[in-house]
Amino acid sequence: MNGKINRKPGRAKEFGMSMLWYWTSYFIVTLIGIGHTIFNVAVLHMGSMAEGPGLGQGYEMTKPWHPLYNIILFTFFGWLFLRGLVQPTLKKALATGALWSGISIVFDLVGWVLIKHPWSLTFKQFYVEYQPWITLVYLAMLLGPVLGYLLLKKQKRTQIQMVEYT
Repeated sequence: MNGKINRKPGRAKEFGMSMLWYWTSYFIVTLIGIGHTIFNVAVLHMGSMAEGPGLGQGYEMTKPWHPLYNIILFTFFGWLFLRGLVQPTLKKALATGALWSGISIVFDLVGWVLIKHPWSLTFKQFYVEYQPWITLVYLAMLLGPVLGYLLLKKQKRTQIQMVEYT
């Protein structure tokens, strides 16, 4: 052995693309959630964080929608990531979902609980009062790439059938 680490070619690029699609999805889903809260407060005249505990009624009413935003976006961005792979597999989709949900769990703890800002929450607000929604959000992040893989697989089967039919 020459002391070099044996790495598969393209692994760094694959990881980089995974992170690109993950952070894009995370950023967009966060903006949608914030926008939904602002809409509830400004247009629907629901209570804001200044008027209530936590982030107020405007935010509370968005919670059931959070898993839906996440399953749609993480499925789409999982699909984008996997279609860029030379050989997408269910195993890679599961690993990607586990990575994405794991990063989110840590990042959310730091960004929404530990770092204090106007929209930060306490441990109880985030991990107890946000149930079952936060668990469903992380589950959506885990399953998003798997669903993206299944869509990709179905899409490829359809393309093959179309070629065989013509």
